[in-house]
Amino acid sequence: MELRHLRYFVAVAEEKNFTRAAARLHIAQPPLSRQMQQLEETLGVALIEKGSRPLRLTEAGEFFLAHARPLLDQVRDLKAMTQRIGKLERTLSIGFVASTLYGELPDVVHRYCERHPEVDVTLHEMTTVEQIKALKEGRIDVGFGRLKSEDPSIRRILLREERLVVALPPGHRLAHGEGGLRLADLTHETLLVYPKAPRPSFADQVLAMFSDGNVTPGPVTEVRELQISMGLVAAGQGISIVPESVQAMHHRNVVYRKLDDRHAFSPILFSMRHMDRSPELENILAAVYSIYDEHGIAHVKESL
Repeated sequence: MELRHLRYFVAVAEEKNFTRAAARLHIAQPPLSRQMQQLEETLGVALIEKGSRPLRLTEAGEFFLAHARPLLDQVRDLKAMTQRIGKLERTLSIGFVASTLYGELPDVVHRYCERHPEVDVTLHEMTTVEQIKALKEGRIDVGFGRLKSEDPSIRRILLREERLVVALPPGHRLAHGEGGLRLADLTHETLLVYPKAPRPSFADQVLAMFSDGNVTPGPVTEVRELQISMGLVAAGQGISIVPESVQAMHHRNVVYRKLDDRHAFSPILFSMRHMDRSPELENILAAVYSIYDEHGIAHVKESL
């Protein structure tokens, strides 16, 4: 059994059709069918139900698929990491969600560049979902995101939980007052959430928080990005739930009030390929913790 057998089988299983799988693999269908027959002969079990339309896997096939995918992910990770180590120049490509740019991320990158001027650092704004895809494809080396999701080829380190605040126009009935707000105070308010796509995203975190608190907001408007949401708040078109660090985005027509609910927090997650233990990642994580220590931000240190 060779790696190509795993790759071919996964394509057939996902496409549920030999013709589409062959097109995806850029090979002819007859050789693909022969490779699948050879794989089954090697294993001594049937992986695909004979004559099924659409194609269905046997119980053994489902088991084989569940284990073939992470093996292929590890091979892809190994290739990307080996290529990176073999390069003479040292690079670090960072993906980040927009809201982290208003928090400590700029300080972290600046600290890292001061300590490691020999490394060429590039930054790419992308959602957490886009970061996962970019990590698996080797387009970025680390991601700073907010979405908790499961992918066996990606490792995540929880850096901290950031409090959420409510962004309101100055003339809003809740714009001023002592203390923080509760989710119940926002019942029936027009709610602006972002990003509109891809999903799941921070928008789903906010909507889940309302659902978990048994609070029903008013009309929900999905917008493309954080900046648009803030612009619409300033124009009096609704309110928005944002991470506390977004208050650094000073806008004369937006005021912020803290949310006091127990679950009104958003995680900041450090994501990397599962097997990657490169010095660049160790060093950027050390820069994160040093900035958090200086700013007095509560966190639990975790090493690679």
